[in-house]
Amino acid sequence: MQDRDEIIPMLHRLRHLTFFTQDEDFYHPTLRHAGYCLVYLDVLPDEAADYIRRFFRHRSFRTQAQRMGKVIRVRQSGLTYWQVGDEGPHVISW
Repeated sequence: MQDRDEIIPMLHRLRHLTFFTQDEDFYHPTLRHAGYCLVYLDVLPDEAADYIRRFFRHRSFRTQAQRMGKVIRVRQSGLTYWQVGDEGPHVISW
């Protein structure tokens, strides 16, 4: 939780950043913000690089504009995300 309390203010300052983590504390709808994208990699550590590449190639997240304002969980089975302005989570497949 301490890491989250330090990183989120930094993301507010840097803007338009896509931040990848394997810390589940970052996967929460209250962390949505139009100025950044949080991606929680719910995969094994040695698979992280492959899933980051796969994420950037996904038709829904290829551009910075498509990613901003989202908190996303990446799993082998697909992606779940919350978006600024939306109530419920969205579920999409690879």
